[in-house]
Amino acid sequence: MPISMKRSLWLGAAMLAVSSLPAFADTTVNVDLTGDAGDKMGMMLDHDSVPAGKITFVVKNDAMATNHEMVVIKLKNKNDEIPMMKGKHRVDEDKLKSMGEVEDVEPGKSGEMSADLKAGDYLLLCNLKGHFEAGMTSHFTVTK
Repeated sequence: MPISMKRSLWLGAAMLAVSSLPAFADTTVNVDLTGDAGDKMGMMLDHDSVPAGKITFVVKNDAMATNHEMVVIKLKNKNDEIPMMKGKHRVDEDKLKSMGEVEDVEPGKSGEMSADLKAGDYLLLCNLKGHFEAGMTSHFTVTK
């Protein structure tokens, strides 16, 4: 067999082997923030569990007139008590392990953040005044 044909067969086999390897793409989680002052507020995720690694949160504010944000908190366990700032109607982020956030998302706008998350329990929340208390929170699990 001529060398050029052997080289072509080898190259074809190598390309086939590489194309069958799993892709190591980032995981994307879409987060919809809902509710205006006086309305029911919420945080909806398209995935509540993803594998460990680089995770990109795409955050969209579906509210009509209220800014929102999304903070990613690493919990020790899913039942951790979330500390509040007395009289401020906000979570005390200084007492928690924040993995990052998308701040001040205006109505109808979007933002995103990426973080390398290890297996464990997480809490996503909006920490604008009164929003956490109004239900803008969602538990999130990262698996091995």
